[in-house]
Amino acid sequence: MKTLALETTERIGNIAAFEDGTLLADRMLPTLQRSAQSLAPAMYELLEELGWKAAEIDLVAVTVGPGSFTGLRVGVTTAKTLAYAVDAGVVGVNTLEVIAAQAPENVARLWAVMDAQRRQVFAARFERDGDGYWKTAEATKIVDEEVWLDRLNPDEWISGPVLHRLADKIPSDVSIVDRAFWAPKATMVGSLAERRYQAGNRDDVWQLVPHYFRKSAAEEKREKQG
Repeated sequence: MKTLALETTERIGNIAAFEDGTLLADRMLPTLQRSAQSLAPAMYELLEELGWKAAEIDLVAVTVGPGSFTGLRVGVTTAKTLAYAVDAGVVGVNTLEVIAAQAPENVARLWAVMDAQRRQVFAARFERDGDGYWKTAEATKIVDEEVWLDRLNPDEWISGPVLHRLADKIPSDVSIVDRAFWAPKATMVGSLAERRYQAGNRDDVWQLVPHYFRKSAAEEKREKQG
């Protein structure tokens, strides 16, 4: 089975390719271009490097949110278009689940967090089950930073790109995952999506949409204007 995984929720996206569960390649998108400009060329180059034809792809995996509005639209639209064009399966993965899955095996309880702007965070809490897989203890939601910080417990770990800004506010008795694991990676997007696909779980290419978890500034402005 050939899988192409896309991760575009952050300013700099990345992609990865798997075959029968083995990672073959992963690439960061160019730093001087937005994902809307760089994603399609990077995918083409990766497929050419691997000697794959697009029609050989069996599964397209993509993060569906939370994340930036533009990045999510680009990633999900690209994944759906490719999956439809080559008749591949498509699986969307929650970005905070990806961050949690990247944490070291010794971490048993974890908050995954991303910047939601406006002094708020996207946050979800996870716990490992008896097989070592993460289960969602608290689903993704938007929380005021101070409210979330007040909820942290000494037996919990934290991971996520917002820590670049908030690390110095984390209580000293709360553990932080190494920064190498903070940003969501396409390699983990692909791994999680393949596991779900093999278990018979997949998304409808027509129904898959980004999960923004909040209205855009334009939508909020229209509501205020009545």
